[in-house]
Amino acid sequence: MAFGSGSGSLMWFRKGLRIHDNPALQYASRSSDVLYPVFVIDPHYMKPDPNSFSHGSSRAGLNRIRFLLESLVDLDSNLKKLGSRLLVLKGDPGEVLIRCLKQWDVKRLCFEYDTEPYYQAMDAKVKEFATAAGIEVFSPVSHTLFNPADIIQKNGGKPPLTYQSFLKLAGQPSWASSPLTTTLSSLPPVGDFGNFEICDVPTVQELGYADIAQDELTPFRGDELTPFRGGESEALKRLRESISNKEWVANFEKPKGDPSAFLKPATTVLSPYLKFGCLSSRYFYQCLQDVYKKVKKHTSPPVSLVGQLLWRDFFYTVAFGTPNFDRMKGNRICKQIPWNENEELLVAWREARTGYPWIDAIMVQLHKWGWMHHLARHCVACFLTRGDLFVHWEKGRDIFERLLIDSDWAINNGNWLWLSCSSFFYQYNRIYSPISFGKKYDPNGNYIRHFLPVLKDMPKEYIYEPWTAPLSIQKKAKCIIGKDYPKPVVSHDSASKECKSRMGEAYALNQKSNGSVSEEELNSLRRKLEQDQNQQVKPKRQKTMTDWLKTE
Repeated sequence: MAFGSGSGSLMWFRKGLRIHDNPALQYASRSSDVLYPVFVIDPHYMKPDPNSFSHGSSRAGLNRIRFLLESLVDLDSNLKKLGSRLLVLKGDPGEVLIRCLKQWDVKRLCFEYDTEPYYQAMDAKVKEFATAAGIEVFSPVSHTLFNPADIIQKNGGKPPLTYQSFLKLAGQPSWASSPLTTTLSSLPPVGDFGNFEICDVPTVQELGYADIAQDELTPFRGDELTPFRGGESEALKRLRESISNKEWVANFEKPKGDPSAFLKPATTVLSPYLKFGCLSSRYFYQCLQDVYKKVKKHTSPPVSLVGQLLWRDFFYTVAFGTPNFDRMKGNRICKQIPWNENEELLVAWREARTGYPWIDAIMVQLHKWGWMHHLARHCVACFLTRGDLFVHWEKGRDIFERLLIDSDWAINNGNWLWLSCSSFFYQYNRIYSPISFGKKYDPNGNYIRHFLPVLKDMPKEYIYEPWTAPLSIQKKAKCIIGKDYPKPVVSHDSASKECKSRMGEAYALNQKSNGSVSEEELNSLRRKLEQDQNQQVKPKRQKTMTDWLKTE
């Protein structure tokens, strides 16, 4: 039975964890006697998984879970200032929502539209129940600048596959010329929630992460956690700081920027706030346009800051309109490539044990901070896939998806497709050097010294290639290569040459098959490439990760 009477609205928070520019929240509060602001702790996302390679659930590392909880605490605080509060429930979100709609006197269900397959399936079930029960459903698009479905419709039912074609189709956002609602004066009181078990935002310990210290058998010891705090308040503070430097905003030019800058990152670091919707991308867009009006000249898409928001929408649109976007098989825009299945190389990359300090330092930053500069991401993704190790991009994608605090389904998959030359970008001969690329920005190796302290005393002449240091230098630096820090898992020169050859053969097969490569054809090429490799002289076996950990 339903409790109370009158006009009640349920505001279902998932992303969009903010008050400013939140059309669903505005609509839910309009002409409502009571309001139920709900967030459901989803075990699919939050339940501890003791079998994962790092602390966290089966889907998310602890850094991102902590960031989400901080965002929820901030949202609850901001709701309380408006006379409301966040009602935190636990369980399968779809089932919990339907139970709420059954028991509470709700005439209106509001939530932000989500394009991810997981939410698409869940939302369809909840909408079906609400509609059958005579409950109005309002689900506006406000996580992106444009509605991906509109862009796809304009393009004849298919997503545009280039950034420039996307820009032509998109034009200016329909809302851009009108001011956004960025503040609310008050919200309706919370309705009677009956016998529902409502809890406060839990801590990581209350979720079951009793021991949140890093595992002693990893290279990621120490208490250095992500320096980025979650929440709308922090997002707006970072936004104000970023746009206060009008010259920097006007001259921003990606992909330029220093990937080794860590004391003061060379970008806005607003991506995790956009991911969780603590910051509205539409509000960010309008703030940038205001800055552009006040300066004589500024950069333009694709390299400008507005250009980065448009890249985000581009990937959202392609992801929404491409079945199986998150995998190679069955993905019509993805090259079919016979990646190897070398688990030992994958683990060495994941655990920052490749023997290439620039690559390993980036991976340590990923583990500790849950964030790294976009060029740093490019380097390690290229190294894992088409650059050196020839490991499947889906494997790297899974690790990024787990560890990044800004992990975003569409953008993460889109970038891995791009950087592995599986889609969007096809110049596979252009490879990031794991040695010279970082050296160009940070010749002294300060970034490496910070994230790989085992190499902190290595002279700068050898910091990017410590295996070339004479033994006397290694002893003086208290870092013996092969003992204190691993030898390279591959030789970059020969490995990159082999990868280019493999990519060439894979591309030729895709072209011959007109993009429809069969499983049999792919396996046949894989066998051929393996035979070619076996005919070469086998290198001496490197120590496994287990070996390394035993020696520490």
